[in-house]
Amino acid sequence: MSQYTTGEIAKLTGVTVRTVQYYDSRGILIPSDFSEGGRRLYNEEDLRKLRIICFLRELGIQINHINEILEADNAENVISVLLEQQLSEVKHELAEKEQQKANIERLQREMKQYPQFSVEHLGDIANQMKTRKELRRTRATILGIGLVGNILEYSTLAYSIITGRWWTFGIAMLILVPITVLLIKYYYNNVGYICPECHGVFHPNKKEFFWAAHTPTTRKLTCTCCGYKGFCIETYQPIEDTTEEG
Repeated sequence: MSQYTTGEIAKLTGVTVRTVQYYDSRGILIPSDFSEGGRRLYNEEDLRKLRIICFLRELGIQINHINEILEADNAENVISVLLEQQLSEVKHELAEKEQQKANIERLQREMKQYPQFSVEHLGDIANQMKTRKELRRTRATILGIGLVGNILEYSTLAYSIITGRWWTFGIAMLILVPITVLLIKYYYNNVGYICPECHGVFHPNKKEFFWAAHTPTTRKLTCTCCGYKGFCIETYQPIEDTTEEG
């Protein structure tokens, strides 16, 4: 039967000598023999065993678990359970990496909003990213109710034009106007704005909020913290939260 030194068996399996020595120290690849000079010698069975160990390590199976597999009478069942655990861990790690990737890409997009980016702006972006889900939920609520309102408005208008019964459109307006007012109030009460100058989060007065020029993510306002006038970044910030912080 062929015998291999530590260096030879390492070369055959594509690992380092130190790796083979480490497996020996962990008790999962004990040499089958020693030379007269005390050198470790491995046989064909040891080579096969090392290839199995290397394969399991490539799958991410931990050393102590590999030892359990090699010594188990029901190796198939043990491997099955360990592979399920390993697959679950890998999926979890992939999900974390995907989230990290999404956060990095989002950060890159957010940085482009600042013509002169500085480290202080990271706090603003972190605030935005943390509250993005709540802000989207707020906007979705408004858009959803607004869509229903538009359908009601245009359908009653069309009906009134066709039938000449304008009272139906009038009733619809009596319903929609207060709903619109409540929606604006709801939006105003749940969003705040990040000043790009002092990085504080503030709420403008209602008149300025209503008439200010705006984009999907910013609004041209006067910061109540430092007096800066310009486009400020919208974020989710209920008024009661700001009151408590102050």
